[in-house]
Amino acid sequence: MFSPDLFESPHIFDMTHKTSESELMEKIRDDYYETKSGTENTDAPSGDDQDPNQRTKKKRYHRHTQRQIQEMEAFFKECPHPDDKQRKELSRELGLEPLQVKFWFQNKRTQMKAQHERHENAILKAENEKLRAENNRYKEALSNATCPNCGGPAALGEMSFDEQHLRIENARLREEIDRISGIAAKYVGKPLTSFPHLSSHLHSRSLGLGTSNFGTQSGFVGEMYGGDLLRSVSGPTEADKPMIVELAVAAMEELIRMAQSGEPLWVSGENSTNVLNEDEYLRTFPRGIGPKPLGLRSEASRESTVVIMNHVNLVEILMDVNQWSSVFCGIVSRAMTLEVLSTGVAGNYNGALQVMTAEFQVPSPLVPTRENYFVRYCKQHTDGTWAVVDVSLDNLRPSPMSKCRRRPSGCLIQELPNGYSKVIWVEHVEVDDRAVHNIYRPLVNSGLAFGAKRWVATLDRQCERLASTMASNIPAGDLCVITSPEGRKSMLKLAERMVTSFCTGVGASTAHAWTTLSATGSDDVRVMTRKSMDDPGRPPGIVLSAATSFWIPVPLKRVFDFLRDENSRSEWDILSNGGLVQEMAHIANGRDPGNCVSLLRVNSANSSQSNMLILQESCSDATGSYVIYAPVDIGAMNVVLSGGDPDYVALLPSGFAILPDGPGLNGGGILEIGSGGSLLTVAFQILVDSVPTAKLSLGSVATVNSLIKCTVERIKAAVICDNA
Repeated sequence: MFSPDLFESPHIFDMTHKTSESELMEKIRDDYYETKSGTENTDAPSGDDQDPNQRTKKKRYHRHTQRQIQEMEAFFKECPHPDDKQRKELSRELGLEPLQVKFWFQNKRTQMKAQHERHENAILKAENEKLRAENNRYKEALSNATCPNCGGPAALGEMSFDEQHLRIENARLREEIDRISGIAAKYVGKPLTSFPHLSSHLHSRSLGLGTSNFGTQSGFVGEMYGGDLLRSVSGPTEADKPMIVELAVAAMEELIRMAQSGEPLWVSGENSTNVLNEDEYLRTFPRGIGPKPLGLRSEASRESTVVIMNHVNLVEILMDVNQWSSVFCGIVSRAMTLEVLSTGVAGNYNGALQVMTAEFQVPSPLVPTRENYFVRYCKQHTDGTWAVVDVSLDNLRPSPMSKCRRRPSGCLIQELPNGYSKVIWVEHVEVDDRAVHNIYRPLVNSGLAFGAKRWVATLDRQCERLASTMASNIPAGDLCVITSPEGRKSMLKLAERMVTSFCTGVGASTAHAWTTLSATGSDDVRVMTRKSMDDPGRPPGIVLSAATSFWIPVPLKRVFDFLRDENSRSEWDILSNGGLVQEMAHIANGRDPGNCVSLLRVNSANSSQSNMLILQESCSDATGSYVIYAPVDIGAMNVVLSGGDPDYVALLPSGFAILPDGPGLNGGGILEIGSGGSLLTVAFQILVDSVPTAKLSLGSVATVNSLIKCTVERIKAAVICDNA
């Protein structure tokens, strides 16, 4: 069994709690109101705590001191119903009779109950008034109904069955729009009937969940952002918000049908995939966000799976921009919530509506990112199924024509027994992908790069990872396995930050604090630089990031196994200097044996060089694989393995992203050994100067460039030779 005392003793950091200024002001206000209303106290109880059998006595008034009131108020917040022992103890401390303490608490409870009832009555009265007004509007609408053909009064019995069905369906859609349209009316400051694109019969039934006090939320995958284009996108105007509500409701309807329909909307394609029938789609959904712009290509895909996570947590991940961008850090390079139009009903996200921007990536500098400006809408349906849908708002944004827009895309989440969920994912975009490098075109066209299969595979792997974090039944037979729950959680949290940081520097995104330098010529090595200061999770100084992608005629699984194996590390890792690499600790975090977090020790062949530790995470799913690593300090890792805070461990991650060079023969997933090739991206982050204010030298760039080229040549020589 692995022991956390393998290295040096851990340091313990004490955290002290300080009362905030707001808490102090709240306490002062409470004390003030108490002196106004509770300083005169009788020695008889009031309200429902009074004994009706007791004979009425003349009340005697006692004025409590400020200190007595403060002490009893503080105790009341912790325990509104003190027992006899607690009352006696309070009376001794405050110089009061036990009965005085008892009656003070009874009166205080009665006072709080009365305040609560008055508040509830006011809410019910307001709701009743709204329902009365709504009922009157319905009556008026029915009395004024006219026949569309002759203009005369319409009777329900004269309508055909199909017409009745259509009217019922329209009413249901109008009601759904109404559920959240009150929010937009609140922003605009006038009733929605003043907008011509909404029906004159729409009423303002507010959810009571306006969120004008919500600030902008950003989920930049754990990295600071630099010259961020997405940040320059402003939120929607007041006049746009009712239109956004309508668009979101229509998108939800489209997503449900796209997720649940079969032929002719979806037809069977090669490799058992679903292919969208474009003609049938246009017939089924003639309106939407308008026709496809010239120069854009349609991508549509659908995938389903069962994941080990309950539906409540899944919905929370999708509706919290920080969790969403963290869980899908390999796909979402940056994201931001511009405005929350509705938080949903109390206690969950049913009805939640938010305007967002996001940038999606493939882990390679050769594939341009895709930016979207969209609304996200969450709804729980009558059968208990949850749905989360995105739809582009590019038509509302005064900017040049977008190179990518999202038609209704998202997922349906169905609750299953034992904490599992079934997820059906739909991705439907229109994109200008002419800038994609030729070696990545088959992958992008197959849908494995940005399609539903990649989203579902990533979600499945992350759910497995989270389940392994919470696991308690860890086998103790392997000496390298970490059995301490605190040590496991800290090490997995550190590895998660390492993976997230790697993903920000491996793709084509320039949103973060990296400055892209000029390309190094025909070798397609993208070099970026950043200055790190006052960041406990990153060493201070100037950091260079270099990344390059290339095709290799070796199946993905063989490349993945070669790169993650510590025994073959000396064949490609120049920094290991030919030393022996040993696995010191191991945490499995998925069904696949390759999905794990390891702590490696490099015993250098040169005895004068101190031993080095390497934190490594390797993971693989149906659409690609990663091997990511970073050198770590021995003392810092000792703290982590003892359950200490991993946020203060400095990391500079490097590693590999391995993707198939096209769809496989078994359902569009990873190609098995013996067929196809791989698209390999190599990315390094290296500290070239420990002084953040120093100037970057050309020699440093040349050194990093040489390092990455040498590593690429070593990998090619090793894996191609083994595959021959």
